[in-house]
Amino acid sequence: MIKKTLYFGNPAYLSLTNKQLVVKLPEVENANNLPEPIRKESVRTIPIEDIGIIILDHQRITITQGLIAALLENNAALISCSDKRMPTGMLLPLQGNTIHSERFRQQIDATVPLKKQLWQQTIKAKIENQAAILSQHTLKSVARMYVMAKDVKSGDPDNYEAQAAVYYWRNVFADMPDFIRDPDGTPPNNLLNYGYAILRATVARALVASGLLPVEGIHHHNRYNAYCLADDIMEPYRPYVDKLVIEIISKYAEIPDVLTVDMKSDLLSIPIIDVMIGGKKRPLMVAISETTSSLAKCFSGELRKISYPNAFISKI
Repeated sequence: MIKKTLYFGNPAYLSLTNKQLVVKLPEVENANNLPEPIRKESVRTIPIEDIGIIILDHQRITITQGLIAALLENNAALISCSDKRMPTGMLLPLQGNTIHSERFRQQIDATVPLKKQLWQQTIKAKIENQAAILSQHTLKSVARMYVMAKDVKSGDPDNYEAQAAVYYWRNVFADMPDFIRDPDGTPPNNLLNYGYAILRATVARALVASGLLPVEGIHHHNRYNAYCLADDIMEPYRPYVDKLVIEIISKYAEIPDVLTVDMKSDLLSIPIIDVMIGGKKRPLMVAISETTSSLAKCFSGELRKISYPNAFISKI
């Protein structure tokens, strides 16, 4: 079942009643000049079980503890945004799988060679997907990228990830030859940042549901990063966000420093983007669950390969 991604960008009261998220808009409720029926109709309810991700993007949003507990119990992720209206934090459930401790132990006990092999598969899939997006949206040759993907060794000691990234970012935005990928850089970096934050939450949520620790990465290991594994596993999915950003850029005459509601709304479609995985078309949120499930089986020894989507097949 595809879960909903909900975005709140205005003042709102969010509470829980009868397993429903209740949304009240104070600006409408308190507008005495509006007819009573309209004020009552401003209250909305959404079943908790239908919610996958909630984005809180306004300083005047009030949310009850009962609602937070119910959302976490149903494995929903909550993203909090700063006063600059960019994602800054994420809240995830502590448990989402019936054999958590066993999965945790298998993940923590994973050998260095296994982690290096999993990272090799991850980078190979990432470069292939970057090449596919570049091929679909530009006239640039991607032959060298496929060679690099093929040559990635266990642990990526030659750092083909970085080599491919240099070529990819130099060419992926055809009308922006001087573009530099920098989280603090000029637009469309802000579109990418926002999209990657949604993707990261989607991956982290799926990892918890698969009984894995988002903090224990196979490659990323920054002591200050609580989502090292999410940052690992989202790598092959980043090109799908890039593809959506290319499409958003083509829709608007200019990308402002502060993203508009319409642009954020476009990015909220990330969890339902169609991708090809295992020979089948799946919404990205479902595909990520398949990826994290296969990763858990790699840690347990049931599988040797992570299931990742293939952007080239998606084009066909």
